[in-house]
Formats: sequence, C-alpha cells, structure tokens
Amino acid sequence: MHAYRTHTCGELRDSDVGGQARLSGWVHTVRDHGGLCFVDLRDHYGLTQCVAEPESPTFGKLRSLRPESVIRVTGRIVARSAETVNPKLPTGRVELRVDDLEVLSEARPLPLPVASETGYPEETRLRYRFLDLRREQLHRNIVLRSRVIQDIRRRMVESGFLEFQTPILTRSSPEGARDFLVPSRVHPGHFYALPQAPQVFKQLLMVSGFDRYFQIAPCFRDEEARADRTPGEFYQLDVEMSFVTQEDVFAAIEPVLKGVFDEFGAWPTGELPFPRIPWAEAMLRYGTDKPDLRNPLRISDVTGVFEGSEFAIFRGAVEKGAVVRAIPGPGSAARPRSFFDRMVEFAQSLGAPGLGYVVFEEGGAKGPLARFLGEERLASLRRATGLGPGDSVFFACAEPAEAARVAGLVRTRLGELLERTASDRYAFCWVVDFPMYELAEDGKSIQFSHNPFSMPQGGMQALREQDPLEIRAFQYDIVCNGVELSSGAIRNHLPEVMVKAFEIAGYGRKDVEEKFGALFQALHYGAPPHGGVAPGIDRIVMLLCREPNLREVIPFPMTQRAEDLMMGAPSPVGDEQLRELHIRLAPSARPKSE
Repeated sequence: MHAYRTHTCGELRDSDVGGQARLSGWVHTVRDHGGLCFVDLRDHYGLTQCVAEPESPTFGKLRSLRPESVIRVTGRIVARSAETVNPKLPTGRVELRVDDLEVLSEARPLPLPVASETGYPEETRLRYRFLDLRREQLHRNIVLRSRVIQDIRRRMVESGFLEFQTPILTRSSPEGARDFLVPSRVHPGHFYALPQAPQVFKQLLMVSGFDRYFQIAPCFRDEEARADRTPGEFYQLDVEMSFVTQEDVFAAIEPVLKGVFDEFGAWPTGELPFPRIPWAEAMLRYGTDKPDLRNPLRISDVTGVFEGSEFAIFRGAVEKGAVVRAIPGPGSAARPRSFFDRMVEFAQSLGAPGLGYVVFEEGGAKGPLARFLGEERLASLRRATGLGPGDSVFFACAEPAEAARVAGLVRTRLGELLERTASDRYAFCWVVDFPMYELAEDGKSIQFSHNPFSMPQGGMQALREQDPLEIRAFQYDIVCNGVELSSGAIRNHLPEVMVKAFEIAGYGRKDVEEKFGALFQALHYGAPPHGGVAPGIDRIVMLLCREPNLREVIPFPMTQRAEDLMMGAPSPVGDEQLRELHIRLAPSARPKSE
C-alpha cells in the first residue's frame, strides 16, 4: 500500500465498498456524536467522511484532532445508511471506517476558519493566504484560472500562433503608468525597469519576420489598486500579428474569447462577430467607453431641447458650452416621489448639483422641469428619447466629459433599480475609433490618449492637416459586462509617422531616438503593417468566477497599498546591499527603526 494514499479524498464511490483505502489530507471538521466520531478529510480533489466507533483504538485520536491538521488514515470503505447519504458530495454515499491514524502535521489554532466561507478582514486573509487558499470558493477560483490559461494557450496554438517569452528586465519608458525600477549593480547609477507590457518587444518580433505571436505575459505597473486592477503585477494574453487590419485582429481573438467563456462560463455569450461601437457613440449612448450592454437603456443628446428654453439654469449652461444628456426611465412614471428624490440624491453623491427629470403622462407631463419646456419642446424630447406616457426621463447638464460621466452612472443605477439590466449573460463589444490625443490636465498641452504606438487614421496626412483632438486612431478596446478586458491597436510601422505623432505630443525626434531607439531603428529596415491586443487574464477569470474583486482570482495578491502581508514585502534591505548598488537612502526614506 502507498505510504500516503491509495485514493484521493474525492475519489471513493459505491463500487469501492468492501475494499481498503488509505487517505491523506487536512482535517476539515470534527464531529463528536458520542457514540461515533466523524472527521471530514479534505484534499485538493474533494472530501471524504471518516468515522470511528468508541471501541476503536482510533476513536480518541479522532476526537482530539485540530482542524487543518494533516493526517493519514487507513481503513475499510463502507456504504452509508440511506438516512446519512449526503447527495451534495460525490463521495457522499460512502465513508471510511478508520482502523489506523497517523498525524503527519499538527495545526495550531486557526486565525481564520477554513471550513467556513464566512467573510474575514482582508488583512487577515492576505496575511494567512495559504489558509485562505484552502477555502472552497477561492480554491475553486484558482483551479479555474489554471484551466482557463491552459484553454487559451491551446486555442492560440491551434490558431497558428507561436508562444515566445519577452524580457522581464528592460528599459524604462516615459509613457503609461509608473515603472518599477531595478538598480543595476554592474552599471552604477543605471536602472532596469520591469515591463508595463511587452509592447516594444512584440512589435520587434513582427519586424523580425514572425507572423503570429502570443504569450501569457506578466506585466508590472506601479499604480494604485481598485476592484478590477491589482497593484504591482498582472497577467495578460499578449497577442501581435503581421499584415493585418483591425478586423483581422478581431476575427482572430473573438473565437478564443467566446470559446473560453462558452467552456467555463455559466451564461451564454451571444453570436460572433461582437458589436463594434465607435468611441464617440459609446460616450454619448452609455456615458462610458466601457459600456455594459446587458443594460438596454440608452442616453440621448437633448441639448437642443434646452437651447433658448425658459429653464434658465440649463439654458445658461448650454450657452457656455455645456451639453444636456437624457437618461430614460421606462415604466417609472408610477414610482413614488421618493424614487425620484433618491435619484437626485444619487446624482449629488456623484458631485452633480442635482438631477432634473420629467414624468410623461397621458396628455401631458409633470416634474420639476416640465413647466419650463412647453408642448413643442416636450414633443421634441419624446422623439429624441423614444419615451411616452408611463415613462420618465432624467437629465445631466455639464461640460461633455462630466455630463457623460454622470449620465453613465445614472444609467447604470436606473438599469438596476428598474430591473432592466440582465444578470445572466456575457455581453461583449469592441469600442473602436478612440481619439489619438487628448488635452493634458493643464487644459492646454496635447498628450496621447491611448497607446502612443498606434497608427492614426489617415496616417501622415491626418497628423499634418487635422486638429489633433479630432484625429482618430486605429485603437480599440474589448469590453464585457462593463469591464475592459483589453486594449489594442494597429501599430504605426512608419518611422516618420512615428516622429510626427510624438512631435504633436511634445516629444522631438531626439526623444523618440533615445526613449524608443530599438523600435525606431527597426522601423527603418522594413517593418510590416501589424497590430495586436492583450486581454487581461485576471479580468477574464474574475468574470467567469462572477467575483467582484480581482483579489479573489489571484493566488497571492497584494493589499490596496501594494503590500504583501504574507511575505512582508516591500521590506528594507541592508546597508551592504545598498552599497553594492551604489544607492544611499534619503533620511526620510530610512526605516523608522534607524
């Protein structure tokens, strides 16, 4: 008999009754019923009930076991009586009568329960992540993550892609988020950077003559955490293709994503191709470039309805460049006044001064704004929104970006309150035609709004002749249920177009040569038109597991403050290590103990 197990804890069935088995695993629970002692034994594969009677020499040992101790048991496989069968367990029709027991590793009292899914503070869960990972739901999520990655890799290879690994130590880039820097010991005063993405390397692979590349790539960004973004590191399905248009990239990645979600998801994904939504339309109709298409509500531009109207607040704002967005509330006219008051309070919680609304009735309209509009304007409003008697409409008035933000969040809230947002499907879409540039925070200078290596629509002519803020790029995001899974683009493969594109954003040719020398040089030696995309693995798994937080699908995540409580990172290092790296800490950066 094997030293530790003949079967796993999820393996025994009716057909094994009468035989002998040896199991090893963790003590999940101990139940002392006086006449019998039961232990649920758990391993990676499942759970088996083990039992001993008072006359058994193992009875006392079973009773004294602490939860999460690791034990080995040997005994006879017997059928459970009809009234004790557990249909929720694959092993629930049998149990192991324990003849021999050995404690392989005794556990201390637990800082958090493993046998219960009861919520515990994040700090405790992350400090004892090795215990947290034993809990059923989290354990299942991490297993699913592995299977999803395997499935993605298989689908990519079957689609003709080759998997390459790109460097982890590279050069710092001036674009994007903050880099994690790594000091060089042999080159004092110089630093490597951990890659924010394999962007330049995957483009160089295309210039090198490879046609279809992918990798499950680790990426590193020194940025703050949020529910759909972890601090420090994340993984993405990094993809690049040569001699392709935007539609070719879509056609390659859509079957992979749909296949993965069909294989592992609980809901339908819809048919291919996924909808394409221009960025400007997404911002108008949904108030966001990450639209959740499960919500059928659509925002309308009704600025014209309020131009010259008697409602002075909106009229004056419109004269100064504001816009008015209408968010429909179908079927909500009969809601009590408290419903509308709550919506106004919600808008105020977003920083808006309030939220105007009109309620449509048979033969007329009511609400705070209705008396300022008149029949002709109300008729225009009904035509613009497609609403009628029994419906209501809410308004957000502000400069375009702020109006979109508020209207989008109000749309989301209304979709939930009116029970219009579906909760049982995956709704994918591509958001396309992103602006190439945007105004910086100073409101004057121009900066890239997306990937700086993208090809502008119209090429060099657009860069020379168009208002930079009007230029669109061959850039795209894929979105599912309001979560951005990926950004991507058709790349700029012409060196002079690259120089001009960076010049508009305030960089000279010398900056391009210094910061992106390898790519810029390579483009002078014959670069194919190419493009790619990079769906986030963590976000894909988060959607498949229906988890609201990425922490629940990552084995060892950091805290919101980018700390690894389990390993104690980041941590101070000794003076000797610092001397080797030619680094001296500023007094304010020295550990407090010094």
